[in-house]
Amino acid sequence: MLDLFADLPEAVERTAEIAARVDFSMDELSYNFPDYPVPAGETVISVLRAKAIERSHERYLHESWALRTQVLSRLEKEFRVIEMKKLAGYFLTVADISDFCKNNNILSQGRGSAANSVVCYALGITAVEPIKNKLLFERFLSESYEQYPDIDIDLPSGDDRESVIQHVYNKYGRRSSGMTANVISYRGKSAVREVGKTFGFGTEVLGRLSKLNSHYETFKGKELDARLKENGFDPAENRRLRHFADLYQRILDFPRHLGQHSGGMVVSLNRLDGIVPLEPASMENRSIVQWDKDDCDALKIVKIDLLGLGMMAVLRDSITLIKQHHDVDLSLYKVPHGDDEVYKALQTGDTVGMFQVESRAQIAFLPKSKPKNFYDIVVQVAIIRPGPIVGKMLHSYLKRRQGLEEVNYIDERLKPILERTMGVPLFQEQLLKISMDIAGFTSDETEDLRKAMGFKKPGKKLEKISKNLREGMEKRGVPKEVQENIVNCVLAFSNYGFPESHAFSFALLAYASAYFMIHYRACFMAAMFNNYPLGFYNAATLVKDAQRHGLHFIALDINKSQYEFTVEDVNGEKQVRVGLNFVRGLRKEIGEAIVRVRTGSGSDWVPTLSYRRPDGPRSRYQ
Repeated sequence: MLDLFADLPEAVERTAEIAARVDFSMDELSYNFPDYPVPAGETVISVLRAKAIERSHERYLHESWALRTQVLSRLEKEFRVIEMKKLAGYFLTVADISDFCKNNNILSQGRGSAANSVVCYALGITAVEPIKNKLLFERFLSESYEQYPDIDIDLPSGDDRESVIQHVYNKYGRRSSGMTANVISYRGKSAVREVGKTFGFGTEVLGRLSKLNSHYETFKGKELDARLKENGFDPAENRRLRHFADLYQRILDFPRHLGQHSGGMVVSLNRLDGIVPLEPASMENRSIVQWDKDDCDALKIVKIDLLGLGMMAVLRDSITLIKQHHDVDLSLYKVPHGDDEVYKALQTGDTVGMFQVESRAQIAFLPKSKPKNFYDIVVQVAIIRPGPIVGKMLHSYLKRRQGLEEVNYIDERLKPILERTMGVPLFQEQLLKISMDIAGFTSDETEDLRKAMGFKKPGKKLEKISKNLREGMEKRGVPKEVQENIVNCVLAFSNYGFPESHAFSFALLAYASAYFMIHYRACFMAAMFNNYPLGFYNAATLVKDAQRHGLHFIALDINKSQYEFTVEDVNGEKQVRVGLNFVRGLRKEIGEAIVRVRTGSGSDWVPTLSYRRPDGPRSRYQ
């Protein structure tokens, strides 16, 4: 700086003087969640209490008397914690978003640990009833340690989700709301290619180098040198390659660029740009904060996740079509539970097109596990994942379920935690509870474990946690064999463990998709094709499976087909008419124009198309 300001050295001295006066701490970045507007004489918590209690009467109207008698005491318990944490405004804000969805016929469901809250269920944010399903509020919000609620809202992908996001922007203002950023860092393959380009490596060499790392493994140090030699590269003999290997390892995990989080939104009582810089996103009418979710969490900035899910769009359209063609009014929490035909289909693996249970692995596993109730579907959603498979829990659970292996809790102190999963730990919450009850983890240590499980690269964090687990269990006299089993479970779950609360929410969608598929197949399949592509299977496979179940598809007809698939009543049988949206190469605006002109519901404009007769020159026609 002195060289740059050689003609004005006092400018540098003055800058240093000003900087020396600055006394700033990150603690000064105070953040307030928006207060909810309340009538005179009311408080935010009193409004939340009144709204939740009033709405609980409708939500629990058809439940048993034994269940209804527990609701008020559970609500009051939750109100006390919410008031202590000063989060009533947060719950009312999320409820406002949920109400906006309901008033605009947008299907939504709260997911995540919010499924453990009766307040969230009563307000209509979530669709899974917590008391009956034995979901503990403490796993969502606890008095004992500083943790902030995590409410994810699943929305139909596309325009519906965007309208909800814009509702938040419009309500709180562009300078008081923004999407959370996502800091994209250099990983194995991207680091290889970026550094390799700098050193002038050609395309063929870059391709070979990038294959050194897999999606799950990134090699460094001696392992990297060994991998290079195996693939015909020797850093010891090539100076440029040696420098490449050095810089490649140094750049790993460095920030590469700023992206946009899939759905996290932050809103503030005061202007958000007084706390964090805001910038326009590349998407129109979007702005983002320059911090990622971990930064926001460190500063205790609460975010709301508005996530797009293709199956939500399918269920939304199915509900609409069922109302139109069957005059049956359904919603996610009105779908009848305990349907024998649903469980028969699940037990036979007849699940093509159903949410979360349609993969080949699920279809192979279902006839062995034979789900008989809703909690079995919760387990089914969570068990075919890398965590339980890597931890060798899958086969143990299956053998115990089939009666081929005795249920064993390793340690009797684990029985209350693992009883519902037959002694096999399958969920993150179970491991957190084990760490507290068996290893004596404090609330802070348990929170560190929870964060490590969701961390992209947990490595060093888990080493420390594993050590703490062993030390805690050693003090409590837990046998070495039990210690190793528990630590191995934690390590297996580090990247892939599934939370039970998420599994409950997904299980509800899985059950709803199965129920609609079996009882209203024409409506469900029309909705599937109107939101295609999604799921595991191509259109032909879905059609053949539906035909195998007796559903008829009516061929596409330019004089009868709508742009989307529709349901028609043919001699008392519901059939699906193929829509113009499946004509390859036909643009949406042209397909909609054809329908508009044909039905006389639009302008007289007719698209002019080009056509070559097989036996003659190209001609034009309308």
